[in-house]
Amino acid sequence: MPRLRLACALLALLAGAGARAAEPPVAFDASASPQALVAAALAYEHGEGVPKNLVQAAFLYCEAARRGDAEGQYGLGWMYANGRGLAHDDGIAASLFALAAAQGHEPARRMQRFVGESVDRLPDCMRPAQMPAATLAFDDGADTFAGLPPYKQKFVELVRTLAPKYDVSPRLALAIVAVESNFEPFARSPKDARGLMQLIPGTAARFNVRNAYDPAENVRGGLSYLRWLLAYYRGRVELAAAAYNAGEGAVDRHRGVPPYAETRDYVLKIRRLYGAEAHPYDPQAAEPSPLIAGRM
Repeated sequence: MPRLRLACALLALLAGAGARAAEPPVAFDASASPQALVAAALAYEHGEGVPKNLVQAAFLYCEAARRGDAEGQYGLGWMYANGRGLAHDDGIAASLFALAAAQGHEPARRMQRFVGESVDRLPDCMRPAQMPAATLAFDDGADTFAGLPPYKQKFVELVRTLAPKYDVSPRLALAIVAVESNFEPFARSPKDARGLMQLIPGTAARFNVRNAYDPAENVRGGLSYLRWLLAYYRGRVELAAAAYNAGEGAVDRHRGVPPYAETRDYVLKIRRLYGAEAHPYDPQAAEPSPLIAGRM
């Protein structure tokens, strides 16, 4: 049977020949596609060609879901909605179905009426192990973002598509996403900043972002904020970047980049990736900062 042979090949690739069926794989080929992960998850969920193992299935669905795959999000949501190998949780299921439905997944859209509205809750397995630290996780060469894995490349294209609609340079927007979340759509910081552009709840509400884990919605909100900051600081990238990290109140209060090690490191990374000190801005988008207008 072709499906059986495919499942066996995928499981050998993902889990390794010595992996025990009772445990989720602790390592697998990171280059495996989300489609391969979902196919393997289905085999484990239904016991097709391998011993049925719902823990293994959930692990693989979650890895595909973390990469933004709608089928993976739907499969994991179904397991939560039905208490299938996982503790029943309609809140998590609703969030997962909402993410899949936003990509046009019709079965996920239909499931939403059974579990309620998204409550912006995701399982821990979908969050990256840790946030980016002092170094960036990609090569800063001629094409800075070419070395990203395929599942992150689609978020690069999302940012490149949306940024011009907000009068923001795609390269500046990509620099912000790279430093903020390293292109992990379900990143969450200790300060509760969420998603690709790491929106805290107050900023999300300010720019009408209902689900900060929806990649497109998150990027639109982040670009709206970045557009406002560029106008507020009249195109000065250093100040706009510092405010994105620490808030415009801190930048105005310190009359420049705040003396916080994190913020100064953040600004240096953005300047290196963007490569320019100034950015065009729409003066109608915001009144100038008192710092710029000379009122401080």
